[in-house]
Amino acid sequence: MNIYQHGLDQCQANSVPLTPINFLSRTASVFPGRTAIIHGSRHISYRTFQVEVNRFASALVKRGVKTGDTVAIIAANIPAFIEAHFAVPMTGAVLNSLNTRLDAQALAYILDHGECDVLLVDTAFSDVMRKALALSSRQPLVIDIVDPECTESSAKIGELDFETLLKEGHDVFEDNFITDEWQAMALNYTSGTTGNPKGVVYSHRGAYLNALGHTLIWPMPEPPVYLWTLPMFHCNGWCFPWTIVAVGGTQVCLRQVEVGAITTAMKEHHVTHFCGAPIVLNMIMNADQKYLTGVPRNIKVMTAGAPPPAAVIKGMESLGFDITQTYGLTEVYGPCVVSEWKSEWDDRDSDKRAALKARQGVRYPTEEAVDVLDPETMEPVPADAETIGEIMFRGNTTMKGYLKNETATENAFADGWFHSGDLAVKHPDGFIEIRDRSKDIIISGGENISSVEVEGILYQHPAILEAAVVARPDEKWGETPCAFVTVKDGFVLSEDEVIEFCREHMARFKAPKSIVFSDLPKTSTGKIQKFVLREKVRSLFG
Repeated sequence: MNIYQHGLDQCQANSVPLTPINFLSRTASVFPGRTAIIHGSRHISYRTFQVEVNRFASALVKRGVKTGDTVAIIAANIPAFIEAHFAVPMTGAVLNSLNTRLDAQALAYILDHGECDVLLVDTAFSDVMRKALALSSRQPLVIDIVDPECTESSAKIGELDFETLLKEGHDVFEDNFITDEWQAMALNYTSGTTGNPKGVVYSHRGAYLNALGHTLIWPMPEPPVYLWTLPMFHCNGWCFPWTIVAVGGTQVCLRQVEVGAITTAMKEHHVTHFCGAPIVLNMIMNADQKYLTGVPRNIKVMTAGAPPPAAVIKGMESLGFDITQTYGLTEVYGPCVVSEWKSEWDDRDSDKRAALKARQGVRYPTEEAVDVLDPETMEPVPADAETIGEIMFRGNTTMKGYLKNETATENAFADGWFHSGDLAVKHPDGFIEIRDRSKDIIISGGENISSVEVEGILYQHPAILEAAVVARPDEKWGETPCAFVTVKDGFVLSEDEVIEFCREHMARFKAPKSIVFSDLPKTSTGKIQKFVLREKVRSLFG
């Protein structure tokens, strides 16, 4: 007998599409008076939060936004950005969070490629977005977000402002535009091994699962007070706009990631949790004591990005912070691997504890499979902490694919696994640890920088014959680009001239911080041997 032959089918009563936007209705009904968001002097209750989200969503629908449209936003970590994570997908549209560090040309590419229909602009970024719109073929509805806490340029470039948009909406939003949990929910662009970024598409299902995954691996016994040091444009803030709402926590907004603002917020609002790349941890660890005095102890910190040095973990824990090291990529909704602590390690000394925590770790409960495989045979490498393979993922918190890029999607999902491009070993206890990157991506301050893109700019210089870019260690940023340059005969170049040329032609954070003038080592077929250059970097910069 087959039980599926007895009418046990899906229906409205037993099957509802998974989506993280439903977290808000539950929390707002149970804790309407609890503080959902803090921004400056403004404290927003869950009741008000839900009303503003409903007004936001219904106003967008009135303005013609429909399922499958793209609503882009460029903003600091402010309430409107959190609200966009609920309101935009409620309409069936796709939220495209723009990286605030990109230049106008890159932003214009994203507006065009993502087919932007509506663009919300924090006025601090008006200048770059005005240039991007001039370069773009799109003519979206532009809405200005005027943040009272913004002390930067406040020029308006839109048709209306955000507060006016909210007045067009309704307090209640009962329309259901989410009919399939596989619907696209968010679009995030990541720099790959080519100059143009790739559009990573998230589903409602994947975002729901990864948002809940955080609650299973990061201690949140009481409603957390979460500080926004991580940019929300990074993998939708690693899905934490949804996670914190799911557990009824408070989100503390922060426009600038500056040590004084961070520590002041920690003290004033009794912060319990925050996320950040190792650069943020390093900044706090090396802060003047006047900032650190009075900071609550045992604040939970989740870090990811470039693997944090054990010394940074040790230093932060000596200040009373509780560090959780995680690993992930944009393609897997941010962190979905965690260096989960085991009680049997409690008696280890501080150096050993830090080294254990610095490993990338094991999969989240919401990720079906993560392993280190031989990319040629697709067999798992032995758990000997020596054999190198590629980290690969399989599960529901893996992207739908790359927008308008079937070849890249097929390559990424070859053999039924998502290929991360990160090289690692597997320890006897099953924990994975990154050893290198197969792609020549440089992670600087949590941002991906394509070496190919930087090389392309260098080759535009009339005096440069050849160029190759690799990562070099940097105490502040984790990694920065180091360019090896061969100068054409008859030309003379200085390091400063090359760096300034790059800064003029690309986002400043992508420009090399170091220039080495030399011939480039090549194979017999003319391919540059980057492994030789990496060895040279180690000898030059340690």
